[in-house]
Amino acid sequence: MSRRGPKHFAKLTFVLAETDEPADTDLFHFRDRIMAANPGDELLTLWRRKLTAWDFEQSPSWSVTEPRTSERRTEVYDKLAFGADLRKALDAAVPVHKEPGPVTISREFQAWYTREQAANRSFYWTSYERLLRRKGWSDAAVSSLDEASHSVVERLADPTRDDAYGARGLVVGYVQSGKTANFTGVTAKAIDAGYRLVIVLGGTLNLLRGQTQRRLDMELIGQENILGAVDPDDPDALVGIDYQDDEDWPAKFVSFGGRPSVLGAFDIERLTSRDRDYMTLERGISALEFEKSDRTRRLYDPANLHTARARVMVVKKNKSVLEKLVKDLKKIGPILGEIPTLIIDDESDQASVNTTDPKKWEDGKVTRTAINGQISKLLNLLPRAQYVGYTATPFANVFIDPGDEEDIFPRDFLISLPRPIDYMGVQDFHDLDNVDNVEGEAEKTHVRGIYEATGDRLQEALDAFVLTGALKLYREKHGVPGDFRHHTMLVHESVRMAEHAALAERIETMWRNAAHTGPEGHTRLAALFDKDFHPHTNGSLHTPAAYADLKPYVSRAIQLINRGGSPVIVVNGDSERDYAQPNLDFARTPNVWKILVGGTKLSRGFTVEGLTITYYRRTTQQADTLMQMGRWFGFRPGYRDLVRLYIGREESLGRGRNAKTVDLYEAFEAICRDEELFREELARYAALVDGHPQVTPAQIPPLVAQHLSWVKPSARNKMFNAELVEVRSPGKPIEPAAYPQDANMTKQNTEHWKPVLAALGGTPAICVLQPDASSPLSRSFHAATAIIPHTRLLSVLSSLEWEEGNVLAPHLTYLSQLDGRLARVDDWLVIAPQRAQHNRIEATVLDKGPFSLFRRSRQSNKLSFGRISGLEHRLYAQRLIDQPGEAPAGDSTLGPHRGVVLLYPVVDAQHDDEVKAVAATGTAAPDKVIMAFTVIPPKSAVDSKRQLVRFRTRDSSRPDAVIVDAF
Repeated sequence: MSRRGPKHFAKLTFVLAETDEPADTDLFHFRDRIMAANPGDELLTLWRRKLTAWDFEQSPSWSVTEPRTSERRTEVYDKLAFGADLRKALDAAVPVHKEPGPVTISREFQAWYTREQAANRSFYWTSYERLLRRKGWSDAAVSSLDEASHSVVERLADPTRDDAYGARGLVVGYVQSGKTANFTGVTAKAIDAGYRLVIVLGGTLNLLRGQTQRRLDMELIGQENILGAVDPDDPDALVGIDYQDDEDWPAKFVSFGGRPSVLGAFDIERLTSRDRDYMTLERGISALEFEKSDRTRRLYDPANLHTARARVMVVKKNKSVLEKLVKDLKKIGPILGEIPTLIIDDESDQASVNTTDPKKWEDGKVTRTAINGQISKLLNLLPRAQYVGYTATPFANVFIDPGDEEDIFPRDFLISLPRPIDYMGVQDFHDLDNVDNVEGEAEKTHVRGIYEATGDRLQEALDAFVLTGALKLYREKHGVPGDFRHHTMLVHESVRMAEHAALAERIETMWRNAAHTGPEGHTRLAALFDKDFHPHTNGSLHTPAAYADLKPYVSRAIQLINRGGSPVIVVNGDSERDYAQPNLDFARTPNVWKILVGGTKLSRGFTVEGLTITYYRRTTQQADTLMQMGRWFGFRPGYRDLVRLYIGREESLGRGRNAKTVDLYEAFEAICRDEELFREELARYAALVDGHPQVTPAQIPPLVAQHLSWVKPSARNKMFNAELVEVRSPGKPIEPAAYPQDANMTKQNTEHWKPVLAALGGTPAICVLQPDASSPLSRSFHAATAIIPHTRLLSVLSSLEWEEGNVLAPHLTYLSQLDGRLARVDDWLVIAPQRAQHNRIEATVLDKGPFSLFRRSRQSNKLSFGRISGLEHRLYAQRLIDQPGEAPAGDSTLGPHRGVVLLYPVVDAQHDDEVKAVAATGTAAPDKVIMAFTVIPPKSAVDSKRQLVRFRTRDSSRPDAVIVDAF
């Protein structure tokens, strides 16, 4: 049962059995053993790993089913020839993990890195996999990493190919989500496959570079490669060897049980160490003179490649450091053209991107920023270099602004990693389906708004920091599994360093006067526990029923926070000394329990361990700055229910006439919506059609630009070469978010809907949602409904006007073909929902109705609203589409040739009082009402090829160009 796929299990056991006649050919004993096994049983552990690996495998040669599905598991059982009882027992012990996997947008590539080849050369990957399991990674997590890293390596060039090719790719993860584990896996698989020079660009600070070096040394490179020929039992020989002062050496550093070259593999030589960045090749250029078994052949010839040592360096993104590396490489000569090289760029949107203004280039010649220029030189010097960038910011310039086609634009592939298991992200802090601006569950649990009426709430945030520290100690004492070593709070109010010092002094004064262990302090803490923490704690995590049970742990929490003299650390610069403070060293300090004042200058890649309380009030108009401040995202094992975000909801931005009030929580949510939309778009178009990609990386910017108007080419005289012509959405919602602000345009659009409004008469229908995964209770809402012909809906949609280009055009191209040319849609069920009775505001529109008016507000500085359709309305409409045999409100079954339209008379407003003003006379003026809609075509509305997107190349002579001169 190798990675070639499952085989007939009974036959295989018969062949492998030591006895001539195995007793359990019917697998009864095997089934009973599985059914009786406890979770730690060795046999069950083995089967859990195998089944999970088969479940996760992407496009295996032995399967035609999709990974992570019940269909894949059934196919596995069929091939194993397991009976119903055994299948049921294994399903109970090893449920199918159905969370989404990585999403890949890729050019077509030459397949070379098969599962069989990966299994044949897997020394370092196998070692890394074992280490992850020892660290407690689940089988699903390991298999997910295996598939994601395999997807990257298979899209690199074959290291043994004769003609040199350098692939360019981008891997998009989540903020503080463990991207390092992915690129460590990619590195392990790549060197196993034959890459012999690995250059990791690891941050802009020595601390960050050293952390990355230590992680690779500990988890991949290993003790034997660090020691080389040195005797670990000879103290004199160990002088000058890395990590002899590290408390984790050697216990937590991977060991192979001998030199890899002695064990039949190859050694790794480090060209940098924990404390030493790349200065110069220590042994001169001889350090990169690769040994060859056959000097008559090239290094990339398999006869030479698989016995040569690999070289690994972790280099800081610093101009002088990279200049030294480039200078040394130039001395080596022609051998550079033979070295299969992998360049990993961590936080690739930071410093690596060419941010110079194209309008200032002289004679059209590209001018590069310092780091970008050195990376470009590296790629030119190493023709077999593969570049893979890693970022958590999907709108990095390297992606959305690809004007320099010779640069690091990911022309070959883009891989969006799945949200990791147990990761706290956007959905944990923002109720993205909330359309009525009421506080949702995520906001209730984790977000504490700072308004003028609430005061600054800083003392409350400090009290929450103490309280959550005590709760961590309580849980640790009661055996709750989790990571309670570090406990931190982040405070960020200003970008000015002088104000940081004043803020730190203010916090220290408040801390001294808080009297947390006195009667007044305990009274405050008890009230906060009862009001805030006890109602929102996770019932599965041990939590005291009353503050009295927590009180004994408060003194210890205060003691840990005060350790070192001050509870506060100021971190507000780019210099090394800001990060070299002993109390800030999460790797070497047993317990970092501190309040960190700073924020923006905390370099990306610097993880604030144990972050539980965040206090954020800094205003900014830069989306990437705000996104990178999302440090409240990450893994919070054992205490995710304790995490709190105190954030400004009424902050002043600007001065004088330009002054305005900003809601930072809403501003951050708008960015999160864009990111989620981006990921959804990638997932939607990642499926192959007839074995070929629907979308290539070069086509993603214009595809996403239809939703995000700010995604544009860099120069005004440039345009995307790929023009989006058609988007097909069988069974999926089409929901424009950006509607005109111009009153005349709004009035005309509303008037175009008059025939539909006229049809929406009669008694409102009751639309019932049965209990499902979203709620254990049945729910219902009232709605006006009507059936309209396809031609009428198409006429209305085609006549609508838009302010920033027709965002509906690619969808109209699709909908117009549903007259039988592409597929057939006869008519549409239009549903105009009503708000609940207690907050319903009604008015006639164009003398039709009355209709329930809905309040929606636009995102900051944008035409677009956050979400138009309500969650329950959308779930109801989608259920009709997914189960067309069910009877919708007031109608017979939907049938395969009828779609659904959700129609909303929307008032652009922040508060219901503004909506009431529009409806004050009982009639809403058409220029005050935006007819917003969601269209869901039936699932059958597509041809047999199931292609979902179609592009046209503006310059057909340059089909692979990302952008071209405007015509």
